Amino acid sequence: MDWMHIYIVGTALLVFGLVGLVLFASSHKNKIDLDHGALSYVKFIWASFLKPHDKSVEGQQGALESFYKAQASVYDATRHRLLRGREDMLGLVAAQLKYKLENKEIKAGKAVWVDVGGGTGYNIEAMSAFLPVNKFFEQVYLVDLSPSLCEVARRRFERLGWKNVTVLCQDARSFRLPERQVDPKSTNGVTTDRADLMTMSYSLSMIPDYYSVVDSLTSRLKPTGLLGVCDFYVQNIVDVSCRNYTGGAFNRHVNWLSRAFWRAWFDFDRVSLEAARRDYLEYKFGTVISASERNYALGGIPYYIFVGCPKEITSAPSSHATIEKLDASFTESPYLHPTTHQQEMTQAVEKSTGEIRSKAYESAVINLSANLPLPSSFYQNHHYRIHYNDMLPKHTQFQNEYIYAFTWEDPRVDHRLLNIGPDDVILAITSAGDNILDYLQKNPRRVHAVDLNPNQNHLLELKVASYMALGHRDMWKIFGEGKHPQFRELLISKLSPHLSSQAFQYWTEHAHVFTSKYGRGLYETGGSRHAIRMVRYLFNIFGLQSEVEKMCSAQTLAEQREIWPRIRRVLLSKPLNWAIVSTEWFAWKAAGVPRNQRNMIVDDFFRRNGLTTEMKQGKDLSGQSIWEYVVNTLDPVVNDTLISNDNYFYYLCMQGKFSRRCHPTYLSPQAHVKMSTPGAFDGLRIHTDEINEVINRITPGTLTIAVVMDSMDWFDPAGDAAPAQARRFNTALKKGGRILLRSASIEPWYIKHFEENGFAARRVGARFPGTCIDRPRVNMYASTWICTKTDEVTRPKTSRTISSLSLGDTAMGKARRSSSVEDLQI
Repeated sequence: MDWMHIYIVGTALLVFGLVGLVLFASSHKNKIDLDHGALSYVKFIWASFLKPHDKSVEGQQGALESFYKAQASVYDATRHRLLRGREDMLGLVAAQLKYKLENKEIKAGKAVWVDVGGGTGYNIEAMSAFLPVNKFFEQVYLVDLSPSLCEVARRRFERLGWKNVTVLCQDARSFRLPERQVDPKSTNGVTTDRADLMTMSYSLSMIPDYYSVVDSLTSRLKPTGLLGVCDFYVQNIVDVSCRNYTGGAFNRHVNWLSRAFWRAWFDFDRVSLEAARRDYLEYKFGTVISASERNYALGGIPYYIFVGCPKEITSAPSSHATIEKLDASFTESPYLHPTTHQQEMTQAVEKSTGEIRSKAYESAVINLSANLPLPSSFYQNHHYRIHYNDMLPKHTQFQNEYIYAFTWEDPRVDHRLLNIGPDDVILAITSAGDNILDYLQKNPRRVHAVDLNPNQNHLLELKVASYMALGHRDMWKIFGEGKHPQFRELLISKLSPHLSSQAFQYWTEHAHVFTSKYGRGLYETGGSRHAIRMVRYLFNIFGLQSEVEKMCSAQTLAEQREIWPRIRRVLLSKPLNWAIVSTEWFAWKAAGVPRNQRNMIVDDFFRRNGLTTEMKQGKDLSGQSIWEYVVNTLDPVVNDTLISNDNYFYYLCMQGKFSRRCHPTYLSPQAHVKMSTPGAFDGLRIHTDEINEVINRITPGTLTIAVVMDSMDWFDPAGDAAPAQARRFNTALKKGGRILLRSASIEPWYIKHFEENGFAARRVGARFPGTCIDRPRVNMYASTWICTKTDEVTRPKTSRTISSLSLGDTAMGKARRSSSVEDLQI
């Protein structure tokens, strides 16, 4: 007898045992209670998998009643582990409702909620953990087709004493809200028979005629209403690879074996998991939040949470006007107001060399032309995160990981060199977002944060949302200490209304970064974690922890300099350098230094020491150049900056967190007060793209400052990327505009390309052996430069239009073509 026979025999014995247990229990009703404790699961298994379906019943109601009648009394007790995500969905819609209440889009005590397929009423009672159901909602309707489940629900609300909840045993397709009082804002006397909130919790997958039910939801939801859905799903990534409106496909893919298994498994319970159910839902509604998760407690069952709204944007007179207004801010183009349309349009036509449109605009036009929902970014409460296609290889190459958990560039130096003012329009690389938040505290007109890695922008989004939704204490735990045990609860109940769908999905999946009891928090995550972990391991192996603690608490430079040699012997030892630091793996994976930048360090070393080109092949000399670079970085920092009180960069590397005395400015209580005020981030735009793509879509002559960090060190000297970017910056910057850049080389090879393309380049900081580069706290780079635009670089005029993808070609555009004033951007 092989293992398969043993498996079959064992399964048969288990089934017979369960049947026998149920029959025995049913014959001793007075002695054994199947509605409580572990025996409730026996009743659930019998009703779900063993009890024959009653073939004599007719219709969907008969089928449901045949299935649920035998287990209605144990439904809630047995579904807690299986139906995951219900509380999360309720928390998300509650957070959105609170946001609408704060912005006076709804009134407390006047909202209407319909729970479709509400069953026993569990969801409605569970909502009380987030909102006072009996006070916040004027009326709550539970609609379900199973009489047995509805009876359980009625008893539940009688027990709770909630008078505003009505249980209706009806088909969801035929349900209509009862007529209510006439809306005083209505001009035609139509009754307000639409809901502010509609929810479906594990019911869509049990409705055979789901098309008509989803269609009915669109007509029963207010234009400002919300739809919350939580249900099982199985989808292939191919199903969503061509969409730009679902708000992120991260973690959505279910492999073929799981798809086949879960479909077959749930068919036993007449639960249908075909992809079309979720597809149709996302087609009929705009995506506010979409998250794909797994119930690993029961074998990794896939389930999703969807929070949607009507397709039509209601925050402006029309979707057309909203899209045009947002596009103007994305591209720094003037927004043409209707009252001066004809005059401004005439002037614009005369001056324009072609329309400049954002990628978000072009995606919106495509969707409107095809009657699809707009990209999810248009349905967010804030529009600082600009739409991007998260399925493109240039974004997926980062494999859902940011490289930097904190920013290495010193904003104190940036402020001194740039003197940011209220008229500045800044373009800067996002990195971890720390410097972006620093710049915003100077109230510039606009800051365009740019990063090709979407996860770096997710990190910035989280910081922005924390300002908007959390007090300083919670924000300090998350970003000061890098850990917060309640992070996931805060993400659901407070942060979610201020995040894009992609960022929410990412942090839902990575909540363990802040909550894990075994991890060391935020600052040992990302690609740069390898270097920080290696340093910590070295400290532990060589017994240097006490010295590190002394270094991080030293109150004078003299005390710090006395401690340093004992740490330096290990950290800057040549054996360690030759074995690890000088390798290309360490440079890229741990320190984030690509090959081209590493070559610049080596070239500087050879020039400084008068070595020939042929000697560059010597591995020992190459390693020696990296070792010298590290020595020239660390020694001056220890000699000239006090780590315990003022140098939060190296304090973080040694301690894994910030201290109350030593932290970035954005984490100070004063910054929190300033940045948590309404409108603090109105000027922020977050682009997930290459720098060149962004500046190509910004109106020429509108940028005043560009901060590109050390990004140009990454270019290949033999390619044309550097001169091309210099030309593009010349077009985007106004005359007198400045570019701030840093380099690992004392004489970067690409400076000449700026000088050849209308810039005057000036080195404003230089690091030579044994010295700090203008005494900053980082000292990571060999030079700092400011390139100022002095001349316009002329080039052939080109027209950039979107031809047939014009809003004028949509149904909405045709209706507004004669009077629209937003069609033209210059």
